Amino acid sequence: MNDLVKAFDDLPWILKLILALPGIDGIAWGIYRIAKGITKNDLTLIIVGILWIAFGFVIFWVIDLVTILLYKKPTVLV
Repeated sequence: MNDLVKAFDDLPWILKLILALPGIDGIAWGIYRIAKGITKNDLTLIIVGILWIAFGFVIFWVIDLVTILLYKKPTVLV
């Protein structure tokens, strides 16, 4: 899992931005949050990841898009 988190963290900025687009965001960054939660042994982050997959298509993609534009990484909201 640590390799997956590192791979997402090392992605170029523009690729992170593409992954934050509607439709892709829920799955890509949801999996990232779940993997990061497992790596850090953080149940809250795992739950956020599951919710991100379920509701990311609706509104959460906007949050990722803005935070990637501002901070060059998605927020973890925890």
